This record gives sequence, structure tokens and C-alpha cells, in this order.
Amino acid sequence: MIKSKKAKNPAIANRLPIGPGGGVQLLLIHNVEDLGHQGDVVEVRPGYALNYLIPQGLATMASDHHKRMVEKHRAKLQAIEKAHQADLRKKALDIAKQSITIEANATEDGHLYGSVGAPEIVAALKKNDINLHNDQIRLEGVLKELGLYTVKFRLSSEVEGELKVWVVPQVGADA
Repeated sequence: MIKSKKAKNPAIANRLPIGPGGGVQLLLIHNVEDLGHQGDVVEVRPGYALNYLIPQGLATMASDHHKRMVEKHRAKLQAIEKAHQADLRKKALDIAKQSITIEANATEDGHLYGSVGAPEIVAALKKNDINLHNDQIRLEGVLKELGLYTVKFRLSSEVEGELKVWVVPQVGADA
């Protein structure tokens, strides 16, 4: 007897409201980049809903009760989100004032033996007590030469900034 694969919790999968496009309708609890803002009702694929949005606490079922709760608290939620975005803007300004230096092994011509990417930039920022994730650093490609670079970073869908990164020869390196 062959059993078909089903959702981890069939009780939850059966209760999710189906939208007009055949996807699952969810109410966003938090802003989700490229999907929607807090309080929006969105339609997504069941796997995305069950494996990411609901377990991460980013969305819930789009029931009438939840919609009423969001409407009731919308002004409060917007004030919280506005304060959060203001904090992110302040953090972006603080990061933009930073100039980080990354030592790398390079040739006499200034070409790096390896490359400098987002992980190295994140590690250098961490030394300055700034915590970002690799996916928040926006590089157009890895850095392969010595020099000064302007690197973009993104804290949220609405808050971005730029950071100066110096790639210098490694101290004591035989270049």
C-alpha cells in the first residue's frame, strides 16, 4: 500500500482558508519583504505558508476574528512599525558613518589571491559591535582587488544605506 505525502499537521492544513487563486489565504502579522505589510491578507502556496510563514510567526490564518483584531489594533501596530523603521533608519545612519578595513592576501599588482564577500564584511562589522547578516549586504560581485569600495546594505524593505570598505594588503604578507 502506497501512502501519499501529506502536510506535517493535516488538521492545520485542512483549516487554512483557500483563496480565489487556489492558494492559502493568510493574514500577515509582520511585514514580509516582497509579499506584503502587516495586516495585509495575502495568498501564498501551501508549502510556503506551512513551512515558513506560520512557523516563523510572520502570518496566521485569515479568519474573520484575526481580521477584526488587526483592524482594532491597526493604529497601534502602525505606531510600533513606524518606531521600528525609525530605529532602523538610525542604525543605518550609524552604520553608514563606519569605515571598515579588511586585510587580504594580495599580489604586488593589487589583485587578491581570494576574494572579499559578504561574510568577510559581516565579520569586520561584528568587530565594531554591528550585527548584520550576509543577506543584508548587497554586493554586485565579490571584491577581488585592493582599494576602497562603497558597499550597500539593506536593513528592511524601506531602509537601505552605504558603507565604506577598505580592502588592504595583509600585514606581514609577502606580496
